Amino acid sequence: MKRIVLLISVAAMALFASSTISAQGKFGPDSAECIKYLSYYTEYYKQKNYDSALPNWRKAYSLCPPTARYSMLSDGTTLLRNLITKNAKDPVYRAKLVDSLMTIYDQRVEYWPKYAVSSLNNKALDMYNYIKNDPERLYAGLNSVVEQTKEKTRANIFLFQLNTAIDLFREGTIDAEQVINIYENAVKYLAMMTPKNDTEKRSIEKTVEDVESLFITSQVASCDNLIALFGPRYEADPQNLDLAKNIVRMMGITEGCTDNDLFLNAVTTMNTLEPSHTSAYYLFKLYAGRGDVDNAVKYMEEAVAAAESDAIIDASYYYELATFCFKSSKYAQAESAAKKVLELDPSMAGKTYMLLGTIWGSVPCGGNDIEQRAKYWVAVDYMNKAKAADETLAEDAGNLIRQYAAYYPQTAEAFMYDFTNGQSYTVSCGGMRATTTVRTQN
Repeated sequence: MKRIVLLISVAAMALFASSTISAQGKFGPDSAECIKYLSYYTEYYKQKNYDSALPNWRKAYSLCPPTARYSMLSDGTTLLRNLITKNAKDPVYRAKLVDSLMTIYDQRVEYWPKYAVSSLNNKALDMYNYIKNDPERLYAGLNSVVEQTKEKTRANIFLFQLNTAIDLFREGTIDAEQVINIYENAVKYLAMMTPKNDTEKRSIEKTVEDVESLFITSQVASCDNLIALFGPRYEADPQNLDLAKNIVRMMGITEGCTDNDLFLNAVTTMNTLEPSHTSAYYLFKLYAGRGDVDNAVKYMEEAVAAAESDAIIDASYYYELATFCFKSSKYAQAESAAKKVLELDPSMAGKTYMLLGTIWGSVPCGGNDIEQRAKYWVAVDYMNKAKAADETLAEDAGNLIRQYAAYYPQTAEAFMYDFTNGQSYTVSCGGMRATTTVRTQN
């Protein structure tokens, strides 16, 4: 009987409170009784004697309007949670108690808007605790809370929401787009949060990591799904910076999803509307992967020219550019980039000299026998510089020196062209130019 009375009283209060509250005082038409039972249950509640507090709270709840005291509603949620725990083995009654708990949360939001955010957050946590066995209801409830609280949502609720969405996706209840939208909103709202202290900041950062990890491991967002979802959006609004950033982030964490036109276009939008050395460098990587030397060089130059870059970063960028150009058989561009490395970061001299030597040793040269082989003199010059700059490169550089020396012209052959050992010689080859000395072999 007590069970029935409790459930009916909660439902009745929710049904009639709105129509009667304007005609009542703070404590309702029977204020004396309302105040009496508020006092009775409160004394027991303070002692954490919830069993004795409950019937008195039930009476106060039936007599008092929901605006009487906020504590009546907030304490009520605690008492109901305690009762739910005690009736864990009675699923039917437990379910009704959970419904009553949700009703009280709704009243807290409606009649005490000052505390609406905290009430909604607590409601979401209790939903996750008590209705996991009904994922569709849980999903709808969590979505409703997040829609209202946005960036004021308690961080871990985003994890619960995403996890529930993934479960429903695997069951075939919702589609990938819905899960992706949940993930998008979670990332957006987490980024908007303003932590009160370092502890809260770290907690938010950890939640972001967990959300990212959960989404990635779920494998909901295949590359095909992302292209199908974001492709039309991008085509409709290609200058939308937020959309472009979202596309880049989502595709960037999806395996094998950066080698497509949508990703490339989104990064280009980012670099156009909000240029940075990071976005420009990213474009270099994308075009380099496609073997597009001209665009790769263009965007690497933009990356280096960016204000937030520095000499150390620029040197590493130029070295990467030099290596790319060399592998693309763009020898003059490779040499030019490598020489800039030497200007920017002396600590990279050893491996840069070695790269320059390799470039010269590989470039095809035309002309007579001497002109075709003179490149090896320059290559050896750079290998010797590499050995001097970095002793750890001595063995590798020495091996290459021996390989290149095997291509020196014979002494008699050089004599026929009026060249002798030690003579100064300027080599012009493949758009490059260097002064070296003649070397022959017997």
